[in-house]
Amino acid sequence: MNVVVVPGNDGGGALRSEGGETSAVPDLAAAVREREAGSGGPPRWVWADTREVYPALLGRGVRISRCHDLVLTEGLLLAREGRYGEPRSARAAHARLHGLPVPEDHHAPEARQATLFDEEPPPLDAELVAEVHADQLRRIEALPDPHRFRLLVAAESAGALIAAEMGHDGMPWRRSEHDALLLEMLGPRPVPGLRPVKLQALADQVAAVFGTSFNPDSSQQIIKVFKAAGVTVSSARAHELRKVEHPGVAPLLAYKELARFHSFHGWAWADQWVRDDRFRPEFVVAGVVTGRWATSGGGALQIHKAMRRAVVADDGWTLVVADAAQLEPRVLAAMAGDGGLARAAGQIDLYQALAQAFGGERDHAKIAMLSAMYGGTSGDAPKLLAVMRQRFPEAYRFVEDAARAGEEGKLVRSWLGRTCPPPSARWRELVSGPEGGRAARDRGRFTRNFVVQATAAEWALVLMAVLRGLLPDPARLVFFQHDEVMVHCPAELADEVVAAVGRAAEQATRLLFGATPVRFPMQAVAVRCYADAK
Repeated sequence: MNVVVVPGNDGGGALRSEGGETSAVPDLAAAVREREAGSGGPPRWVWADTREVYPALLGRGVRISRCHDLVLTEGLLLAREGRYGEPRSARAAHARLHGLPVPEDHHAPEARQATLFDEEPPPLDAELVAEVHADQLRRIEALPDPHRFRLLVAAESAGALIAAEMGHDGMPWRRSEHDALLLEMLGPRPVPGLRPVKLQALADQVAAVFGTSFNPDSSQQIIKVFKAAGVTVSSARAHELRKVEHPGVAPLLAYKELARFHSFHGWAWADQWVRDDRFRPEFVVAGVVTGRWATSGGGALQIHKAMRRAVVADDGWTLVVADAAQLEPRVLAAMAGDGGLARAAGQIDLYQALAQAFGGERDHAKIAMLSAMYGGTSGDAPKLLAVMRQRFPEAYRFVEDAARAGEEGKLVRSWLGRTCPPPSARWRELVSGPEGGRAARDRGRFTRNFVVQATAAEWALVLMAVLRGLLPDPARLVFFQHDEVMVHCPAELADEVVAAVGRAAEQATRLLFGATPVRFPMQAVAVRCYADAK
């Protein structure tokens, strides 16, 4: 039985059953726990925004099986309807449904600023939530392939649950190991306002080479000091500095790398994001237009490789780490229905299986596949793409069609129906001007990759949703990054979790692509420390 949940300001709320009956509950967490354990099986909870409801339930020890997130679903539907970027809150959806003024989303920075001193809106009522939900279901059923889009909505909503649970449970993080690593790389923790000693030593070395003191954190001062030395640099970015022959480049690049590490994963970062030996980032489901996740704090998707030493399982527990090998080319093979590429994707090493078609060179096969998916044209790419066009015509045509659609200003969609943003007004101005060809090609490269990357993100999301349901208690998903997952579990459950990862990969593949010869291997290993997984 579907149930609509409407949270109250005091922890209470209202539950509306599928039959339309609404009942007030003084303790929402207790009511949800009771319904989850009911004899009829757990319901699919329907609520406005998982981020606003689920963390409080988790804090009360309540976990749910599945939900329908109105905000995420509205965003998917709006994009599908060519209205990408319009407000997607439940209130906005309800206003559109009734032809009323549409309020801005409060999670947007400008909306938060505008409402900073406004009164908080009253709690949503069950009627509004139920009406928006019913309208979303109607719009989904009206799509050409509602089955796929329903899977996308279910996976996206499951992702919201998983993101909240990851933030609640946290990734095991040994602060003592982190501090030891910082001491090794940077020296003792400095007083506020000063650089760590090893960072300062590099700054002094750079100043000595140039014969003058300057702030190596300032791009303008870097450009200025190079100019004074008779060297013109277009920017202070590392890739630009590497093109320059000057004795100051090496120590400056070393300084920039260490300074970035200090800024992104230093003591202040740990003070904010590591609590009780747990790293607790804020994941943002579909934070990227392709459906990939982002973070609004903590930088979980950019953990420095050196920091993996600090990710250590609790005593008696282990980390099961798994990643999908060569995910995007396998996705392309499954979507395009290219027999030759699909046969190669039935092997563990897809690129090695393709090598024979490219003169026996595995690297050539990899360059060809990446160039096809990302629009590469430099080096050997054109020659290798010609081979791909001849040997794997369906796969080549699939991405070329997506690129052509993008160049023409059209929308493209993932396998399940996620829709790319429309071209901007500025793009339309550019394509009608002297730089039109370049602007069109840039958008073509975006849409070429969108259809593959967005579908890869869907496969990973379905994988996680399935895996979440297969994990034995108390094993928990604690980390996700594009095509990699991490589970924290008691050591005696490691083999069961490794097997669950394999089953989840098989089920995700079957749910998306049905019967396909393409394999999506998930190489799972049980380790004590994250650094040992690679």
